[in-house]
Parts: sequence; structure tokens; C-alpha cells
Amino acid sequence: MPELPEVQTTVDDLNRKVRGRRIVAAWHDWPKFKAVEKAKGHTISGVRRLAKNILFHLGDSHLLLVHQKMTGHLLVGKWQIEGRKIIPLAPAELKEKVNNYIHFILTLDNGQMIGFSDLRKFGKVVFGTKEEIEDLPDLKKLGPDALAVNYRQFAERVRKRRKTIYQTLMDQTVISGIGNIYANDILWQARLSPFKLASRLTGAELKLLHRTIKPILVKAFKARGTSIDDYRDTAGKKGRYAASRLVYQREGESCRRCRATILRKKQGGRSVHYCPKCQGR
Repeated sequence: MPELPEVQTTVDDLNRKVRGRRIVAAWHDWPKFKAVEKAKGHTISGVRRLAKNILFHLGDSHLLLVHQKMTGHLLVGKWQIEGRKIIPLAPAELKEKVNNYIHFILTLDNGQMIGFSDLRKFGKVVFGTKEEIEDLPDLKKLGPDALAVNYRQFAERVRKRRKTIYQTLMDQTVISGIGNIYANDILWQARLSPFKLASRLTGAELKLLHRTIKPILVKAFKARGTSIDDYRDTAGKKGRYAASRLVYQREGESCRRCRATILRKKQGGRSVHYCPKCQGR
């Protein structure tokens, strides 16, 4: 799933490419994406990120919310629509297979298009007034943003959790924006066991963990995200953070610190990657 660095990369791209453009047509091939039809006729005044959600501001009073979920990503380019057949035209990267699961397209007044590619069709689209969107239960439950949360907020929220620190970092109601990739790398960098209960972290461990979060996320953002699986930026290109991964999906490889073998263990249906030596406490 695209996490904070990938979503912020997408938002920045969209603001650069489509802000100020009017939506003149909307196409979709799946009922759950029908909400895009209501965006027709509106002008995109700006795009912002809320946790892992992308919010298109349409004039002053409406929003189009897009959550990319597991395999979705937004692209800017041109396609030829022939019934249910979508033919990518430009840029060339749109022809890569991972970019060819297009389920909705917004056509803009300059001929450019915003397309949503989503292999599993898990993506979410909601149109409404600013008040209606901001009142959505999923948004109201979100914790403070991982890039903005101060230490006091962070410590108060984490200490209340009776789950592991790995599960706690992944919980969007505690801190929003972090997912599996960066939770793994953050915990490795902080030398913390993913399996330690959040409520049992010491003050020193909490401070170190809090200090570790932002640098990891910023580094990934500067690399334009991680493209191990489906994520691509709005031009259909891969992010570069995969080459810098500290521990995520490095099972069987050597720890970058102590040379011990990286292990993988399932927790809550997700794969946790960790060093048994560096993170053994």
C-alpha cells in the first residue's frame, strides 16, 4: 500500500501538473468509482494529503477523496478510451503492465488526463462537500500525522496501546501515514524489537523512536517512494527508496549493522522483517 512518502510524492506531482485545470469529462469501468462522475465541471484548486488519503479541492466547496489502498496509484498522461479498452499513449512509462489496470479517468481542459490504475480494485473514491468529506468516520478517527506529531502526543498515544510497537506504528488511529515498509525500517533504525509491547517502552526508547520516524519518511520521500511492488509516481516511474531499504523484505540477507541474518515473522497477517541481534531486546 502506498504510504506517506508515496502519497506525498503523488500529491506534489498533482499540484504541479493539474492544479488550476477544469475537469471536462469523467470515465470509469467499476461501480465503486462512480463518484468521479460528480467531479465533472469542477476546477482543481489544489491537492493535499491527509494521512494516506489524497484530497482534490474542487473550487471552494467540494472535495474528491481518493485512497489508493493496496495496489492503486494515480497517473497523469493521455489514454485512448475504446469502450472498456484503455490504450496508453503518453508518457511511455504508462505502457508498463503495472500501470495498465485503469479504472477511472478524469479528462482535463488542456487535454491531459488523470488515470487511476489499481490491480485489485480496492481503491476508494468519495465525492462530497468539504464538510461531508471531513466528517467521514475514517478521517475523523485518524491520529496525528507521522511528520507532524510532537513527542508528547506520540508518547501519550503509544503508551496506551497493549499491542506490539510494530502493530501500534501501523495503527492509523494512533499515528497516521506509516505502513509496513517504513514501520519495519523505523524499528530497525531505532534498534527496537517489533514484538515488544508498546506500553512497555521506556521513556528513552520512546524518544529514540519518535526521533527516528521523520528522517526515515523524509529520506523515502526524497527518493520518491518505494516501488518494490505496484507503486509508481504520476509519470508511471518507480520510486528509488527500494535500494536504501534497511530491513524491509531483506529476509535472509545480512544486517547492515551487525551482519546477522535478517528474519521474517508474520504478525497480524503482515510480514515483519527484523534483525534478531540488533533488535533482540
